[in-house]
Amino acid sequence: MTTRRDFLRDAALVSAGVALSGIYTKTNAASYSRIMGANQKVNLAHIGIGNRGWEIINDFDKTGLANVVALCDVDLGAEHTQKALAKFPNAKRFKDFREMFDKIGNEFEAVAIATPDFAHFPATMLAIKEGKHVYVEKPMARTFNEVELMIKAAKKYPKVVTQMGNQGHSEGNYFQFKAWKEAGIIKDVTAITAHMNNARRWHGWDPNIRKFPSAEPVPETMDWDTWLSAQSYHDYNKDFHYGQWRCWYDFGMGALGDWGAHIIDTAHEFLDLGLPEEVNPVKLTKHNDYFFPMSSTIEFKFPKRGKMPPVVITWYDGVDNIPSVPEGYGVSELDPNIPPVGGGKIQPAKLNPGKEIYSKDLIFKGGSHGSTLSIIPEAKAKEMEKKLPVVPKSPSNHFANFLLSCQGKEKTRSPFEIAGPLSQVFCLGVAAQRLNRKIVFDRKTKQVVNDPIADAFLAGAPPRKGWEHFYEI
Repeated sequence: MTTRRDFLRDAALVSAGVALSGIYTKTNAASYSRIMGANQKVNLAHIGIGNRGWEIINDFDKTGLANVVALCDVDLGAEHTQKALAKFPNAKRFKDFREMFDKIGNEFEAVAIATPDFAHFPATMLAIKEGKHVYVEKPMARTFNEVELMIKAAKKYPKVVTQMGNQGHSEGNYFQFKAWKEAGIIKDVTAITAHMNNARRWHGWDPNIRKFPSAEPVPETMDWDTWLSAQSYHDYNKDFHYGQWRCWYDFGMGALGDWGAHIIDTAHEFLDLGLPEEVNPVKLTKHNDYFFPMSSTIEFKFPKRGKMPPVVITWYDGVDNIPSVPEGYGVSELDPNIPPVGGGKIQPAKLNPGKEIYSKDLIFKGGSHGSTLSIIPEAKAKEMEKKLPVVPKSPSNHFANFLLSCQGKEKTRSPFEIAGPLSQVFCLGVAAQRLNRKIVFDRKTKQVVNDPIADAFLAGAPPRKGWEHFYEI
């Protein structure tokens, strides 16, 4: 196991060197010139085709705007990849996305990436450098520095369309929040409570862990080395695979990275929150150095922005960690906008995933994803009815929005310039979770100023040998 001293030393080297060098400049100029006609489809390659990847494949297919030309997954023989392979028998198949780009890079214009969080970065960076439009699941990447490099790469190649997969950015909540903010209904916000308190779906392990799980035989059909991507080598264990990866610090972003983008995304954008100046781990139940706490309360402090007052977002996760709600809240019904979790149904909870927004004059409650806001209590909502503006309907869902943007007909609503800082908020939260201490952050220099180890976490451990060039910019 890497010691903290080793981690700090290695991460400092990454910060000083690899991460700040020049981006690999090979581009596919033909991709830039491919703006399809009105009746043509976007040639699309999928990276990660099982579980969530399978759901994304179907969502893109339903738009009628995509032509699937390639399917890439490290385990093409697994049960969870068979549906995609059967649905698109003519799509070319690859286990390694690098080979896919090398062999048929001229046959597709865009990629959709649904790999685990830690593996988003290399595929995204290669796609951008090759001039391919990118749809990547949330959060954008696992470390602050990786997200920063993705933002810079997208800026360097402005003809490349980018979209992070937080679907609510193309649904009711997005357009309502925007309209209510512009009409002055949402103003002077000072506090937001955000929560994901349903049963943790990825593990029930012993938090007194002292080492990683023991090595197990790698499935015969799986390319474990490619699955690890740029991450340091870990022996295969079934508890690293499928949805289990999300709970490990080395591979995922926990409940915060998983659900934060679906709960606080609109508030983050339309309140112009940017990056926090302080992150406090208020409560971390059964904290350890390997996987995320069984429950967490994390406080994010954002400074005054123009005429808008400072905002404190308090994040709660864990079934034993239910926040209090304001008087007149009403009931917390099961939110129809929340999709199935890991292929199953989300279970009712005392308080379903969502948020409460506190402003000077009004309190709002809302769910997750595309759920619209309500004013509470009910008497106040009725008083405000005639003052509420008309909310426009979405012209396209999140998947159609991406494909139409690839065709030059729309602009993506969650491009990296918007989704990047949101993802970085989660990266700072995860650093506070892992270290279990306060982080003071300089928004201008983008450095942690009170803790050198926390600052090293922004860069993360150096990439595995052979993957360094993905980090060049």
